[in-house]
Amino acid sequence: MLHLKNFGSLVLAGALLLPARSGAQGAVDHVALGDREAAAFNSAAALTHYEAAVAASPRNGEALGKASRSAVDIGEQTADGPQRTEYFRKGEQYARRAVEASPNDPEAHFHLARALGRTALTLGVRDRVKYANEIHAQALEALRLDPNHPGALHVIGMWNAEVMRLSGVERFFAKNVLGGKVFGQASWKNAVASLEKAVAVDPDRLTHHLDLGMIYLDVGEKAKARAQFEFVVRGKQGDVNDPGYKRQAEAALRKLQR
Repeated sequence: MLHLKNFGSLVLAGALLLPARSGAQGAVDHVALGDREAAAFNSAAALTHYEAAVAASPRNGEALGKASRSAVDIGEQTADGPQRTEYFRKGEQYARRAVEASPNDPEAHFHLARALGRTALTLGVRDRVKYANEIHAQALEALRLDPNHPGALHVIGMWNAEVMRLSGVERFFAKNVLGGKVFGQASWKNAVASLEKAVAVDPDRLTHHLDLGMIYLDVGEKAKARAQFEFVVRGKQGDVNDPGYKRQAEAALRKLQR
């Protein structure tokens, strides 16, 4: 027979555990709701649910990573410069927390590399160098944990491309004056290889094809570039930003036809 004193202790222990369990369950529910909104391309609603999940469970790496993803998605769709930057910063903050909560999750490192990359593209060369070192490191860590992570492959490919798109003087200045020694590892060959692998691993993602097409243009492969842009134009929307990617591909095709 259970002693009343022991029964009271069990009740107290259960009461103390209840808020934690409720918070964890609340986080799970909000992540599921956020996923549903994200699948319907409602980034703002998805972010609201992921932020509610984070509030319920502050070290939930999945919720933090997905909050970062949605914040960056909204930033990409935002025309106002300062507001766009604010969303990218928010994405960076959530991703840093995701890495802290789940350091062995390649998705967390990818989200941080992606958020940093979006911010870096809005900056001048001097500030971009500061971001470039960490973008490179985070993407490589994601690939160490998952060598076939398509998002990280994309980031590495674009990192190489963006470095190579700098003028020779800018690259020299970044490498020798601003401390961007890692810039010396960049090449068009690495850019092409990484984006081609991203396409091979994740063939339906339009952004891989769009950026691979842009890189093909950079290296003079116009026929290959055209094929990638045509794929984007014909492709089915699977990402909230795909309509914008389709417009970019259409513009690139018109330019090629001139």
